[in-house]
This record gives sequence, structure tokens and C-alpha cells, in this order.
Amino acid sequence: MAIKNKKVARRLRVRRGIRKRISGTAQRPRLSVFKSNTAIYAQLIDDVNGVTLAHASSRELGESSKNVNIAASEKVGALLAERASNASISEVVFDRSGYKYHGRIKGLAEGARNGGLKF
Repeated sequence: MAIKNKKVARRLRVRRGIRKRISGTAQRPRLSVFKSNTAIYAQLIDDVNGVTLAHASSRELGESSKNVNIAASEKVGALLAERASNASISEVVFDRSGYKYHGRIKGLAEGARNGGLKF
């Protein structure tokens, strides 16, 4: 299936390059981010065992689907950091999934850092 949208095709190509270089372990999982038009999702993944250790999304916060902005992304990052500390995880590898590091992605990363995650 050919991807007709050049922007999506570029992001997926960059994503493959990122995933070649980084991998999560149980001690230092991969913080994977996905954003849609209506929500932002983040999860901590142990790639060695193929297990998701923690997750958070803007839908859990009760944010309306039209109000997913940088502030909501920071809340998702803080929630994920809280759940990571409950699972005794302090260091992660950040996987931006091919998205540019600005806006909602940057907000999520800053929220996670303010919550105590190191990356």
C-alpha cells in the first residue's frame, strides 16, 4: 500500500531510522509518543521483552478532543512520569516517532522531565 501523503511518508521514514538506533530495556525503557488530531499518547516500552510498562494519554485526563494543546501534553508527561516512578523507573530513552521536537511533543517531554524522568 503506497502512502500518498508526503508528510506522513516522511515521518514514517524518519521513524524507521530512529527505531534502528534506539531500543528500550527493563532498566531504561523507550518513551514512545503518538499524536493524533484529537489526543496524544505516550508509553514506556521494554523492547527486549516486548512489554508496555506504563502508559498515559490525554483521553485519561478528560480533556476534550478539541483541547489537546501543549498544556494538555505537559499533563500527560507528568502523569506518565508519576506512573514510571511507581514502577521504579527513573531513566528512559525518548522516541519522538518521527515528529519534530516542538509543540505538543516538546510539551510532553518537558512535563515528563519536570515529573522526574531523566532523558
